[in-house]
Amino acid sequence: MIQRAAGRGLWTSTQCLATNGDSQLLPLPSQARVVICGGGVVGTSVAYHLAKLGWQDIVLLEQGRLGAGTTRLCAGIVSVAKPISIECRMANYSSSLYQQLEEETGVKTGYVKTGSLCLAQNQDRFISLKRLASRLKVMGISCNIIKPKEVAKLHPLVNIHDLVGALHLPADAVVSPPDVNHALAVAAAGQGVQILERTTVQQVLVEKGQVMSVQTDRGSIECEYFVNCAGQWAYELGQASEMKVSVPLHGCEHFYLLTKPLPEALPPNTPVVMDMDGRIYARQWQGGLLSGGFEKNPKPIFTEGRNQLEIQNMQEDWDHFEPILSALLRRMPNLESAEILQLVNCPESFTPDMRCLMGEIPGVSGYYVLAGMNSSGLAFAGGAGKYLAEWMTYGYPTANVWPLDIKRFGNLQSSRTFLRHRVMEVMPLLYELKVPRWDFQTGRQLRTSPLYDRLDTQGARWMEKHGFERPKYFVPPGKDLLSLDQSKTFYKPDWFDIVGAEVKCCKEAVCVIDMSSFTKFELTSTGDQALELLQHLCANDLDVPVGHIVHTGMLNQKGGYENDCSVVRISKNSFFIISPTDQQVHCWSWIKKHMPNDPHLHLEDVSWKYTALNLIGPRAMDVLAELSYVSMTPEHFPSMFCKEMSVGYANGIRVMSMTHTGEPGFMLYIPIEYALHVYNEVMSVGQKYGIRNAGYYALRSLRIEKFFAFWGQDLDAFTTPLECGREFRVKFDKDTDFIGREALLQQRHDGVFRRFVMLVLDDHDTELDLWPWWGEPIYCNGLLSGTTTSSAYSYTLERHVCLGFVSPPPGPEGLPTPITPDFINRGDYEVDIAGQRYPAKAKLYPFSSLFTQQKRRKEDIELSNLQGK
Repeated sequence: MIQRAAGRGLWTSTQCLATNGDSQLLPLPSQARVVICGGGVVGTSVAYHLAKLGWQDIVLLEQGRLGAGTTRLCAGIVSVAKPISIECRMANYSSSLYQQLEEETGVKTGYVKTGSLCLAQNQDRFISLKRLASRLKVMGISCNIIKPKEVAKLHPLVNIHDLVGALHLPADAVVSPPDVNHALAVAAAGQGVQILERTTVQQVLVEKGQVMSVQTDRGSIECEYFVNCAGQWAYELGQASEMKVSVPLHGCEHFYLLTKPLPEALPPNTPVVMDMDGRIYARQWQGGLLSGGFEKNPKPIFTEGRNQLEIQNMQEDWDHFEPILSALLRRMPNLESAEILQLVNCPESFTPDMRCLMGEIPGVSGYYVLAGMNSSGLAFAGGAGKYLAEWMTYGYPTANVWPLDIKRFGNLQSSRTFLRHRVMEVMPLLYELKVPRWDFQTGRQLRTSPLYDRLDTQGARWMEKHGFERPKYFVPPGKDLLSLDQSKTFYKPDWFDIVGAEVKCCKEAVCVIDMSSFTKFELTSTGDQALELLQHLCANDLDVPVGHIVHTGMLNQKGGYENDCSVVRISKNSFFIISPTDQQVHCWSWIKKHMPNDPHLHLEDVSWKYTALNLIGPRAMDVLAELSYVSMTPEHFPSMFCKEMSVGYANGIRVMSMTHTGEPGFMLYIPIEYALHVYNEVMSVGQKYGIRNAGYYALRSLRIEKFFAFWGQDLDAFTTPLECGREFRVKFDKDTDFIGREALLQQRHDGVFRRFVMLVLDDHDTELDLWPWWGEPIYCNGLLSGTTTSSAYSYTLERHVCLGFVSPPPGPEGLPTPITPDFINRGDYEVDIAGQRYPAKAKLYPFSSLFTQQKRRKEDIELSNLQGK
């Protein structure tokens, strides 16, 4: 039986716990199936959920006392007000888990359903809350947009004079973090998990890419799996191992104050207040208040990797906290007379993109990470622990966690200088208003094309993807650059006309887009090994003549997309693989995971060897023909074909007849030493054909109006080719086994229950109405049917186009119903943008193909007449 010892975060058990408080430490087991490092709420959640899934021989190690790190000091707020859907789901599950733990274990967790109030001081913030409310309703989470007067009724201390509205989340809760940690430990130990305190993990031993054992200050434990839940020290632990592991996070000090009970004590169910414009949060605490915030000038810590057994209460800094305190007093003036009990300095760990780190480390089988909670550790721990346990058990979680997958980062994000500078931006961003397509400002110009300076002087405005600078659009001479860079809106953006001109040039003349950031691999072999591997990995048929390009997915066992790529057969036994920018680590690890240990088979990352230029437009063939003295017409250079050519003076240019947009043109993969020469020649010769630079915003508009799905936005590990109209890219007719084949055959037999569609908005004013961006709910015949995955304005249709997935309502017994073309063609569709629904017409093929000869006008053609054509 487990009993709570005196003092928070310290437990004893005759069977499963060992602490320095015991007269004799229990012996360290010599072996285990899995070792978890970290006894905070994240580590205990992983142990709890693994045990729930039937795992045996689980050992949890804590260098100090259980729950004595950040868990002991965190504010105890469990809110679903998170920026992305997977985080909302994790927080929602955590709330339910912490409520049921009391019944399951008999341990009080301090759970009180208080609800929370997200305040808006301006219209833009109010719009962002309305967008969040729309997403939460899709998940079945209760929420309400309310007026300032209703805020005053729900919370007696809130000053509402400057508010325009709020989001009320009635199911949000507060808990006691040490007690939640205790309850998870009790439940895990009750299922056989061994928990050892005062045991420090020194390194993880890896042999041939597989976790073998864990070295501690008390000896070694042989194991198959290791989970790094070390919180603040996850980075140091990764670097300490013989085979260094990248866990990109960095600590910052985080302050909150505690007051003594107020004269009129706040009841326990007083709602949590989140005033993000004021950068503060506040909750009831023992009749008084707990309030903190996310200041503009955070204080990073532990950059030098200082390690300590427990995070003691660090130094107060009232001067640093003063702006947060002033904001609190503006929001709750009656606190002026409150007596302050303590200013708490609680270190928190933050990641380069404000999302936690989850999943298996690339290149090390059995090494998992769950860390970097960005001050939401308690809210995420339950759901994140569940997903990671599913991942370890089944090979993938039951939800799409790619936004959190540690493989979205590589070693390039491991620099301590980069992490220190980035988290100083990240921490204030947690409460800052983030409009669509905002960009980080720190850690920039890390990876650049050889053309970066050349493009920058021509007006390129930049965004960053996986550390690589990519042009968004090019500002023409004479434009106000400063106002354009500072333009932030949910409405029509200031770059609208600039991107429109680039799109027009792509359609009527020729544009150049630097797409060097694409991931590029070469797979070669001495015999048929390369082809055999790709035939096993890819859904489409790669046994094609030399020079042919194949669009294909690499699928998982469930038929979902692990990668979406273009593969070129360069020679009989050599293949060139092109994948999305942020797939560099994930795609590499996926291929290596399935690659046989054969010295005659070689995979090389050649992303840095080639500059990629995309020549889009009907005059692209004229430019290249003049530079190469080779006919580039479709008769001589068919679509989806690759030739190695000379362009200008440069040899060995891989020219491919594809543009990733559906428009005519060519991709040029240029050895980097020739990049500047080829670009200059293309721009010089192209002048007579009206050539100009273009950026990724134009590319996005073109590909969306052509109904092209992109991995990471529209496609993920839960999307199959049959659900997005790509059955023609699956080699069903070949007697070749590939990963996911059985799942796709079963799905083809059972029917498809959701479908990727193209929606064109009606009665939507581009000038005055809010724009769709992504994640908007889709309704069919008044019922929730799905969500958008990407959106763009189509300059061809002069309307907004949304891509997304829809499903029919369940059948009579609540079972899923197979989707039919009739459901899509005859449905009355609406897209919900921040609570307002706009009618839309749905299609299974691109509208733009119908309008190549004439300009589309709203009054010209009723979209309903086009159904079925």
